[in-house]
Amino acid sequence: MEIVNVFYYLAVILIFAKSFGLLSRKIGLPQVAGMVVAGVIIGLLSVFHREDNFFLWFFMKPSGEEMDILHVFSQIGVVLILFSSGLETNLGDLKKSGFAATMIALAGVIVPMLLGTLGCLAYMNGFSEWGEDKFLNSIFVGTILAATSVGITAETLKELGKLSGKIGQTIMSAAIIDDVLGIIALSVVTGIKGGGAGQIWITVLKVIGFFAFSIGLGILLRLYFKWEEHKFPHKRRTSIFAFGMCFLFAFCAEKFFSVAAITGAYMAGIMLSGLDDTKFVDRKVVVSGYMIFSPIFFSYIGISADFSGFDLSYLIFAVIFIFLGIIGKIVGCGLTSMLFGFDFKGSATVGCGMIARGEVALAVYSAGRSLIAPVNGVDPLVATIILIVFSSILCPTLLKLLFKEKPSQMIAKKEET
Repeated sequence: MEIVNVFYYLAVILIFAKSFGLLSRKIGLPQVAGMVVAGVIIGLLSVFHREDNFFLWFFMKPSGEEMDILHVFSQIGVVLILFSSGLETNLGDLKKSGFAATMIALAGVIVPMLLGTLGCLAYMNGFSEWGEDKFLNSIFVGTILAATSVGITAETLKELGKLSGKIGQTIMSAAIIDDVLGIIALSVVTGIKGGGAGQIWITVLKVIGFFAFSIGLGILLRLYFKWEEHKFPHKRRTSIFAFGMCFLFAFCAEKFFSVAAITGAYMAGIMLSGLDDTKFVDRKVVVSGYMIFSPIFFSYIGISADFSGFDLSYLIFAVIFIFLGIIGKIVGCGLTSMLFGFDFKGSATVGCGMIARGEVALAVYSAGRSLIAPVNGVDPLVATIILIVFSSILCPTLLKLLFKEKPSQMIAKKEET
């Protein structure tokens, strides 16, 4: 591997991601959708790479080691997105929506898992030809559908300026809780396959331990940052120490507690939210992420898709997989939102805000792929990639439409000002 090649791939990704992001915004869609599409196009064209054609030479396919480096950049991107989301979280609103968000997240895990399990069993004729392997495969497919991409949803809400509102806070809180519940669900599935019920309880204890750790250490570090901002207000050192806290929490979450690193980054942001220097730190985080890492994260999702060997059976399974995954989130989260006082539009917005899949869905697949056999010869990875790409475009599109104000509302606002 030549390191210089990585510079080339970064150049192509950033140029295409930003160009498609601007084009996406020009036609009325959030930039996130364009960045994901840019990644898919780069990945597809790289398959046809030819050295005798400049246009196709331009899309060189990265080697495995080079993809690993790009993956690291993408993970830094999503960690910074979640850290910024945590910094912008209003703890007062979070407390108000805490129970509601938990119930919405619970429904957002149970309903897609149930639909995914039943749909996969039907696809494999599992109802007429019952078998333990078919049942476990189906549960695993349902578990993949349980994950929500906090990164894509957070970036969309930020771009729309709706992150700090009641609906935005509910979606973000539910998405974070959703990921934790998804990790627990994955542990249950792998525990059943491995026959180790004790592993399930160990995972539950690790999750509880992580939140105890992050809150305890976070309170101590919050006291330090209060002293820091009082003694040295708006100094770059504060932002640097905040970055360090972000990456430390992300590391500890995954390394010691088997919780997604993005959850650790979000918790770090929450523990630093509401301080005098919070907005100052957030501006530094947004600039650092927006310039390099965030576009790489969204494009990497599309680049990592491998469509070789794709045939009709893959397409049929993908359509079923996508339909159940999207309907499961909208119905489960949307109907539960109504029970907590949201009107129809608000409930639909919450449900649509939870449909995006991303890095966590891929992590769930990677964690359990060695435990299952292909579904009627179809590897769920391709369907997962298609779901990620499709939902990454559909989620911001629907949110933009649902958050769009009516002309009468806009006139009323102008009259007030």
